[in-house]
Amino acid sequence: MKQLDWAALQQAAKDAAAQAYAPYSQFPVGVAVLAENGQIFTGCNVENASYGGTVCAERNAIAAAVVAGQRRFQALMVYTPQTKLTPPCGICRQVIAEFFLPDSPIASCNHLGQQQSWSLQQLLPDAFTPTYLAASTKIEKDV
Repeated sequence: MKQLDWAALQQAAKDAAAQAYAPYSQFPVGVAVLAENGQIFTGCNVENASYGGTVCAERNAIAAAVVAGQRRFQALMVYTPQTKLTPPCGICRQVIAEFFLPDSPIASCNHLGQQQSWSLQQLLPDAFTPTYLAASTKIEKDV
């Protein structure tokens, strides 16, 4: 794998955050995912008055890439204009685990130019992945 262009991912995530719809939390988030083919896809959080209808930036970016035919990714960058660097939430970590390798870099950056990165394995050890479904056995019912 060639050297990742973190600056390009950071700028794409920052641009996506500018489009966030976050009237309730006032917590805009932008994400850029780097597909295996080198293409960058972005997403932002889109909140909803029912709260449960809110969709995170990570899932929006991954969904946009999937719509474009991508299924494997090299890296993910989260941007928030917060002083504390923000990793993906729990449900986003699970969705990331569906499409990224355990050693994939997941990074967070902010408006201060700070950046931190983790591997997916660090963020979600022992992730529930499709391999668990493939290994399942039929459970017989007692009659």
